[in-house]
Amino acid sequence: MPHQPLLVAGVEVTPLCDAVGPMGEAIRRPLAEMFPGAGLPEEPWILHFHCYLIRDRAGRLTLVDTGIGGVDSPASSWAPVPGALVRELAAAGADPADVSTVILTHLHSDHAGGAVADGRPLFENARYVLQNAELEAAAGAVRDQVIDVIKGQLHVVDGDAEVAPGLRVHLTPGHTPGHQIARAGELAMTGDLVLHPAQLADPAVRYLYDDDQERAAATRAEVLASLRAEGGALLATCHFEDPFVRL
Repeated sequence: MPHQPLLVAGVEVTPLCDAVGPMGEAIRRPLAEMFPGAGLPEEPWILHFHCYLIRDRAGRLTLVDTGIGGVDSPASSWAPVPGALVRELAAAGADPADVSTVILTHLHSDHAGGAVADGRPLFENARYVLQNAELEAAAGAVRDQVIDVIKGQLHVVDGDAEVAPGLRVHLTPGHTPGHQIARAGELAMTGDLVLHPAQLADPAVRYLYDDDQERAAATRAEVLASLRAEGGALLATCHFEDPFVRL
C-alpha cells in the first residue's frame, strides 16, 4: 500500500513504494564502501525505492520517477524486480492511463525502468519530462529499452522549468549529467541528490556510484543550503526508509 499522502502547496503528494531490498551481487558493496568517510557500518544497504504521485486541484496526475520496472527491465541485473508501481498506483486510486506528466529525475534504471512495460510506454497519455543533458548522455540498455520506446512522448527541458501548474524542475547535475529535482511549494522531490541520511548531516559525503562525485557533492551542498535557507523545506526522498524528511 502507498504511504499516507501529504497536502502541500494545494496538491496531494502520495509516496509509492515500488520495492524494498538490497542491491544485487553485481554492484552490492558494504555501506562503508558506498559512502566512504561517513562512518557507516560494514553491512549491505537496504534501499527503499520510492516514486511520487501528485494530484492537483483539477485532478491532473503527475508521477515523479517510474521505479525499477518488470523482470525484463534494465534494472533487473541489480534491483529487486518486479516493481510494485502499478499496484501502488491502483491503491492510490490511479491508473497509468490517467497520468498526464511523468518527471524522470534521471535515467538510472531504478528511476526510469518502469516507464516501459512489454515494450510499450506504460504511461501512454503522458509527457515524459527529462533534462536535455540527461538525454544526450543516455546510453546502453536504458536508451535502447526506455528512451527509444518513449521518444515520441519526451518533453525535453534545459535547466529550470515549470512543467505543470505549480510544479517546477531544477537541474542538479553530478549524480548524472542531467539529474533534476522537482519542486511543489516547500516540497523538494530529490531523486538521487541525497541517497542516504548521512548526506543530510554532511553533504560532502560522497556516493560510490555518482557519475561525478565532486560535482554531486557540490550540488548537494548548494541545494540543501538553499532549501534550509527557505526556513523549513521538506524533502521527498527516493531511497530513505521514510519518504518525507523535514530539513
